[in-house]
Amino acid sequence: MSLTLWQSRFENWLHTSWPQDDKAHDIAHFRRVWKTAQHIMQGTEADPLVVLTACYFHDVVNLPKNHPQRHLASSKAAVETRRILSEDFIDFPVELHNAVAHAIQAHSFSAGIKPETLEARIVQDADRLESLGAIGLARVFYTSGALGRALFDSDDPLGRDRQLDDASWTLDHFQKKLLRLPDTMQTAEGKRLAQHNVAFLVTYMAKLCAELQGDLVSLDESVLRDFKPVMDEY
Repeated sequence: MSLTLWQSRFENWLHTSWPQDDKAHDIAHFRRVWKTAQHIMQGTEADPLVVLTACYFHDVVNLPKNHPQRHLASSKAAVETRRILSEDFIDFPVELHNAVAHAIQAHSFSAGIKPETLEARIVQDADRLESLGAIGLARVFYTSGALGRALFDSDDPLGRDRQLDDASWTLDHFQKKLLRLPDTMQTAEGKRLAQHNVAFLVTYMAKLCAELQGDLVSLDESVLRDFKPVMDEY
């Protein structure tokens, strides 16, 4: 069976059997992760069906970021995916179940599980790239809004004179996690893409800080200067 047909079947199942209302982790998110994964795995020996399946089911169990069992969500998703494949996709190759489950379990940042296969490394990178760039920018503010977190500290948006606290201020999450993601990438292409999109986030931070000072057309050069080591590191 072609990958396109498997993808269609997975999407049909999700539309009819997977009730959820988190628009940052919806079917559109799965499609984007799969598209990025296809790019990353070009020229590799990764099994595309394992990657496709993990991309479409990695968040089939998704817990809010402030949930006490958040770190267990990917393991729960791996177990649930095994059940789904066994019961609703009985023609899916049984010999691939373990590889799919591992890729799902290892994709999560909070789980801290090392990806041991090429497929798992590709899925992890593709999913983490969703946290960077323009899409990542939209998703981080959507998710933080759903949690009731403020956008930023208007008096000190970059936390220069206070402790960073991304449970209170969304913009703090950039420095607490997002700008560090390139160091966690598992593939060369994933790292290259992450580096490029970190630069976009720094530019956004510079634009935001300029606007907070009343300058609606420029970038805050002090932000670009302060975060130049972050960009130069990559």
